[in-house]
Amino acid sequence: MNAQDTLANVAIGLLDGSVKVVDCTAPLGPDTPLLKLPEDFADNTPKVEIHKISEYGDRGPWWAWNWLKLGEHSGTHYDAPHHWITGKDYPDGSVDTIAPQNFVAPANVIDCSKESAADADFLLTVEHVKAWEAEHGEIKEGEWVLMRTDWDQYNDDEDKYLNADENGPHTPGPTAEVIQYLMEEKKALGWGTQCIGTDAGAAGGFEIPFPAHNLLHKHNRYGLASLTNLSALPAKGAILITAPLKIVKGTGSPIRALALVPAA
Repeated sequence: MNAQDTLANVAIGLLDGSVKVVDCTAPLGPDTPLLKLPEDFADNTPKVEIHKISEYGDRGPWWAWNWLKLGEHSGTHYDAPHHWITGKDYPDGSVDTIAPQNFVAPANVIDCSKESAADADFLLTVEHVKAWEAEHGEIKEGEWVLMRTDWDQYNDDEDKYLNADENGPHTPGPTAEVIQYLMEEKKALGWGTQCIGTDAGAAGGFEIPFPAHNLLHKHNRYGLASLTNLSALPAKGAILITAPLKIVKGTGSPIRALALVPAA
């Protein structure tokens, strides 16, 4: 089958329902949970604000529209290499310079929901990933790797979603070794999670601090955070669409993450 036939079949599937579109995006608004930096750092991302310009009245009789105030890394969002110091020198490391071919790719979904429910500090290891590959098939170059934790169930409760106490946040994520494996051996396109960021909550204290951020962007690769509905995706077989806004020199962007999956 050639590429034209493949695209035609996808188009037919979208129309007849045999290909389903799954929304992997959290609602974006004033109640969206946001990352909280430690007090040592001056600024945090401000809360999302939606301001009305007009709504079918004296300020605009036939139209309604708003203006927004939000950070690049708010809600379900895309991390570009320029987000981290290790990726700052890549000429194609901001969202306006990344090749659009990278915004659509196959996804591997590693189900860690049971482990994460039992232990909020659960860490995915290379051994876990290799066991998943033995069962589901090899992770190939240029594919996304997504960690399913079902953490999106807490999206409407910021305290539960951030899950922080006097010792810091407690959310599942990857070890440094697993990110190295995915970047250096598998040459994955990027890494995504259902938590507030691409790293585990305790990652600031790791030997390589914040390894997902450090290592993904060091390799000019990408991160996805606050994804939702990964339970509706197969382990393999989904196509993930993750186009960020084309923000000039943007270090990231909120996205509408969509997955194409075979209908049940």
